[in-house]
Amino acid sequence: MAVNDYGYLKDQILKLTKVDLNAYKEAQMKRRIDQLITKKGIRDYPTYIKLLSTDRDAMEEFLNHFTINVSEFYRNPDQWEFMDKEVIPMLIQRFGKNLKIWSAACSTGDEPYSLVMALSKHLPLNMIRIYATDIDATIIQKAKRGIYDEKSLAGVPKDLKAKYFRKLNDKEMDAVKPIGESDPVASLKVAYAVSDEIKSRVTFKKANLLEPRDYMKDYHMIVCRNVLIYFTEDAKDQVFRRFHDSLVHEGILFIGSTEQITGYQKMNYGRKNSFFYERLD
Repeated sequence: MAVNDYGYLKDQILKLTKVDLNAYKEAQMKRRIDQLITKKGIRDYPTYIKLLSTDRDAMEEFLNHFTINVSEFYRNPDQWEFMDKEVIPMLIQRFGKNLKIWSAACSTGDEPYSLVMALSKHLPLNMIRIYATDIDATIIQKAKRGIYDEKSLAGVPKDLKAKYFRKLNDKEMDAVKPIGESDPVASLKVAYAVSDEIKSRVTFKKANLLEPRDYMKDYHMIVCRNVLIYFTEDAKDQVFRRFHDSLVHEGILFIGSTEQITGYQKMNYGRKNSFFYERLD
């Protein structure tokens, strides 16, 4: 075995983390992992695997790096405007007010909390429930904490920002503890906390989009944005088919601006616009 045999690395990562790197575009993922290993001064994959198996911080760093946790509130505002004006009223008309919604690969929580705020314009908060999942347990902890920098909130409508976010004072900032070594919260000069009434409407859980048993049924809407671009075409097709099976008839799938569903008609999706798809059967 060559010391930098990527096949060996994929096999060992699968055993350690249940993450199947075969589902990710090899050139992109290998480059990211090699950069991380080089930065740590490690020269071969076996040494890195040994580190991951014994060092919790190194494992957290790897998961954060490979999952590419980039998120922000109301990312691509025009798409959220379409959701507000078209999609949410349509869902309420079709299914009533008790909507079942899944934010898949939710990262630091920006997206599920955005969903709660978007729905709050149409429904009482106590009727809103978002199920949010991510493969990275540390990222889920950060999402539950609900503290964000000013840049993350750039897309939040002003009325919702004033209503549901609070700027932390110096004492509160000093009291915020980092979650893991890669948490930038300690270096923030300005931070905002999302309100407890928004946080209480989201249930977070660890789940893997490549694991069939982590999919549940009867969702009225699934939101999964700007994640699957890193997957192989076969892996993306599998995920889109599983999302289809997880939706109710005429349920909606909301994907990212960098993504598309190739051959969506064959999967029995209809397209409402470029980023919203509807289960037809």
